Amino acid sequence: MKKLNVGLIGYGFMGRAHSNAYLTVSQFFDLNYQPVLKAVAARDPDKVKQFAHKWGYESHYSDWRKLIEDPLVELVDIASPNDTHAEIAIAALEAGKMVLCEKPLARNLAEAQRMVDAAKKAGTRTMVWYNYRRIPAVTLAKQIVGSGKIGRIFHYRAKFLQDWTISAAVPQGGAALWRLDVDVAGSGVTGDLLAHCIDTAIWLNGELESVSAMTETFIKERPHQLTGKMTDVGIDDASAFLGRFKNGSLATFEATRYARGHKALYTLEINGEHGSIAWDLHDLHRLQWFDHKDEGAMRGWRSIHVTDGDHPYMANWWVPGLSIGYEHSFIHQVADFVNSLDEKTPAEPTFESALETEKVVDAVLRSASSKKWENV
Repeated sequence: MKKLNVGLIGYGFMGRAHSNAYLTVSQFFDLNYQPVLKAVAARDPDKVKQFAHKWGYESHYSDWRKLIEDPLVELVDIASPNDTHAEIAIAALEAGKMVLCEKPLARNLAEAQRMVDAAKKAGTRTMVWYNYRRIPAVTLAKQIVGSGKIGRIFHYRAKFLQDWTISAAVPQGGAALWRLDVDVAGSGVTGDLLAHCIDTAIWLNGELESVSAMTETFIKERPHQLTGKMTDVGIDDASAFLGRFKNGSLATFEATRYARGHKALYTLEINGEHGSIAWDLHDLHRLQWFDHKDEGAMRGWRSIHVTDGDHPYMANWWVPGLSIGYEHSFIHQVADFVNSLDEKTPAEPTFESALETEKVVDAVLRSASSKKWENV
């Protein structure tokens, strides 16, 4: 088995999720390449050293530039905050490295376009960590839509609800709360939560054409964790939009961090001519399916327990009936990327295809500002 030397930038939540995927993937998937945890980089020298020791990285840096300069690193994985994505990705691409980047691709469409242009110029492989595509039930939904069983699609609806920023005492900025700092994050729930919903929607139902959106920032000022000063809040706490897909179907999307009682409620539903599909992250191993072709007396929603060997990815795991979880979606994404290395077809979404999600995010924010329908 060939070696694939990985250099990770960032040691937070996503850094752990990615590291676990690299360590685990070869134990369950037959691959031509073995990911090797070659180096990790982050700002705090002591913390990055501890992280490297805990996860088994061979070396560590407190400057990401040193990691990119490391001749042994072949793949650069960006798991750092949004404001670093463009600079790091472009530098890594110019150095001839393959690049995997956490979502969203960048803080705004202009930055994302620069990253795409750099990827085209470099000609190296890229991928963005939209991991929900790789949850087996969601992948099964893709197969059902692709088979034509659902027929013409009329409606797509998605929501992503959380409740962790309701308190006015929660500060913005800093290592754990950079998502509330507009200068670092770029936007609030639109680029964070809705980006996931949008990517999945484009993957399942094609490109969006136009949107009509509204956003709201409920708490206008928060103390900044780095300065201690009260600072205006620039991110959106809630975002909702109507949309039209190019295939003629209608869309409703909603995301908020102000839905008390919800920690990570991501749901989607598709209504078509012959059937409907529904999925819930809280019950991620199940896909709800309604088939109008069933006999009338037996017609109704069925719950598919996505754990059998003929379901997407599941032949690599346990016996039928035993579930897998959130972390496995990252393992599946690494497996797909590694398997693509010997193929002409890249692992999706690439920087270029993920740019479509950035275009929708941009249109949503423009619409919320203009209070008009905006084209994607």
